[in-house]
This record gives sequence, C-alpha cells and structure tokens, in this order.
Amino acid sequence: MLPIDSADADERLQDVLRDGVTAEDLPAVFPLLRGRALLRAFSALFHGGEAQVLLRLLVLRTLGARAHAPEWAPAEIRDQLAFVEPVKLETVVQRLKEHELLAWDSETLRYRVSPLGRKALAAVSTLLEFERDDEDGLGYITAQLAAGQAVGRISADELGHLLSRLSELKEDFDRAVLSGSEYRIRRAAQRLESVWTWVEKGTEVVRAIADNEDLDPAAHRLAQAVGRAQSALLRQAGVFQRELNKIDQHRVHLGRTGLSSSDLVAWLRSLTSDALSQHADEAHLLPLHPPFLQDQIALDVAEFELLERERAAAESTELPGAEATPTTHDLPIDEEDLSPLLDWHGELALVISPLELTDALRGDDYALSAYRLSLLGLLGDPESSALQGPTADLARLPLQLEIEPRLVDPGLATIALVSAGRLHPKDKKHA
Repeated sequence: MLPIDSADADERLQDVLRDGVTAEDLPAVFPLLRGRALLRAFSALFHGGEAQVLLRLLVLRTLGARAHAPEWAPAEIRDQLAFVEPVKLETVVQRLKEHELLAWDSETLRYRVSPLGRKALAAVSTLLEFERDDEDGLGYITAQLAAGQAVGRISADELGHLLSRLSELKEDFDRAVLSGSEYRIRRAAQRLESVWTWVEKGTEVVRAIADNEDLDPAAHRLAQAVGRAQSALLRQAGVFQRELNKIDQHRVHLGRTGLSSSDLVAWLRSLTSDALSQHADEAHLLPLHPPFLQDQIALDVAEFELLERERAAAESTELPGAEATPTTHDLPIDEEDLSPLLDWHGELALVISPLELTDALRGDDYALSAYRLSLLGLLGDPESSALQGPTADLARLPLQLEIEPRLVDPGLATIALVSAGRLHPKDKKHA
C-alpha cells in the first residue's frame, strides 16, 4: 500500500465540504492539515481489523524497545518475532516502512524506528500506561498538561479537555446526589476517591500555569476556569458525606439482627438474575396485605380519574372573541355635586358683621356641618386662594376665622359640643 499523496488527500477533503468553502480557511481543519504526516502514521497503524492493528503495534513496539541497539537486521527481526507467520511479518514491516514509521538504511542494510514512529510509540505507550488505573481519563489529560507545562508549551486544547472532563464528572456527581440513592452516592464517592490524586496534581499544575505572566489571555481564562472546577470537585466529598448521613438517619433496621435495609439492598445487588428469579418464584401469587394499601392515596386517584379528569375534559377553555376598545366618550363619568359648597359660599359672601361659628356650621345633618367646618380652615390660605374652582373662591372670601380655647353647645341635635368662635369680615375686623 502506497502513501496517500497530499494533493489527492486535499481533493478528497474538498469533496466533503460545501461549495465555496476551502479546507485551509477553516481554523478547526488547519491543525489537522499541519499534522497530516502524524495522522497518516496513525492511519497506517490503526487501519483494518483488530488483529492487524495488534500485529502492527506489536512489531513496532518490539523494534522500538531495544534501546542499546536500535538498528535491526531483517534476520534479527525474524528471529525476535519468530512466533509470527513469516509472510504476515514481512507484510507488516513493509507497511511500516512505506508509511515512514520504519526507516531503512541502505548502507547498513538495517531498519530503525523513524522519528515519526517514535512519536507514535510514545503516544501509544502513554495511553496504554494510563489505561490500567485511569478509567475516567483524568490522569492522562492531567499528565499531558503537566508535561506541556514542564517544557513551557501550554496548550489551550489540553486545558479545554481538562475543563470539560472535570465538568462532566461534577455533573455525574450532582446527578448521583439528586437521585438520593445510597448505592449511586457510594459509587460516586468511590469514583471521586479514584481520581482524587489526579485532581490534586492537576491543581498544582494549573496553579503554576495561572501564575505564568506570559500566558495568553484565552489560556489564562481557561486555567482559572479549570481551577474553579477542581475546587468544586474537591468539595464534593463533603457533599457525599452529608447525603450519606441523611440516608443513615432514615435507614430501616430489621429487628435486632443488626441488619439494615441497605444491607438487604447490597445483598440483592450481589445476586445474579437467575438467583433473583428463583427468589421471586410464585411471589405474584401471594395476596397483598392491607398495610400495603394507602387508602387516602387510592381515594385521591379515584377522585381524579372519575371526576376531575372528566371535568377538565368538559371544561371550555376557548377564549372569547376580540372586541374593540371602548373610547373615553363611552365611559360613564360621575359629576361631583358641588351644590352644598356653592350654596354656603353664597351665604358667607353676604356676611358683613361677625357671625358666630355655631350659626355658620348650622346644617340639616352632622355630615353637612362637619363638611362646612373642614372648609373653614381654607379661609385666607394663600395656596388655596391661588388655585381655580369653587374651593378657591371660598378661600378668597374676605373673612377671617377666630377660634377660642373652649367648647360650647351649638344647640344642634346631632352635635354635642363645638369650639367657640366666630367669622369676622376682614375690613370690619381691622376697622
């Protein structure tokens, strides 16, 4: 199989894009095009079935593992991998050579792993190393970030991957807490404990990255976000413990046996499906005992099914038709009756000599007398006199109110006592 020509690869990539779009103009595609040689090496390694992929990795790892003598003669390769069928081995070696994972030295007539092959081997070895005890992938991502920070090459992509993984873990832990399941909370707590070391190491790395003044603003913001996500994840242990304490308060103990409902659930989870089916055999034939029936809940459900559901279905929810908005001319307007004020204004305008307060307040009922007394305070008021209307006309009358500090009997049936006083015409008073 021959290597893919770059021009052919560009044409094939252009075929999957829409008209008018160029692959080189896409920011997300440019890093992939730049690393085309490395991606082609991985394509050569992992293309095909699983057995073929394992065989290629086996050959490449075997040839790259001999550090003291990195060059291999063809006979040495056949001897070292004698357990592989010769024709298959020769095909794999030629494929690795054609895709520049192995380099052939025509002078020494020996093979050696190329720099491109060393990169691929290092990446695969790191992945395999972390696969043993890093099911969540947090260790591998943290290690890559720490390695980049150590050599001064901070990748915003790696920071983004770490932030995304931390956010996913936090969301999984929150869902476990919201479920209220003791089993899910304990399993989430064990999962947090398994990644605890990587979170702490990641915190140190991110703190060092955030303190780097030469870091670009986008990567610095990502580092700060990663630090906040790590802090939230470290606080999750306390959340788990509080929820487990709440569950302990509601745990049901089975008599004096020392067993609880949690022990029973754990035992049931340990059984296989066949064992569970045997315990459940003929269980459906047992009658239900009355304590298991909640009569109030049954009545509520029956009332809803028999009454409320039918009532809701028969209820008309159609909105009324639209109507024109009434104009202000159509609105009823109540006119204020000012006849008591106007009549009293006419009486006071004729006052030319002092008038006792009891005579000025005399009316048909208590309400009219109280109304007149409230208006007397406006006489001579400059603010009320500056206004317009019947009340202002009353305030402008040339009268002055005089009140004495004593009470008198007005001689009215509805009023017991009233302050003594009188109204003076202003010109007569000053005269």
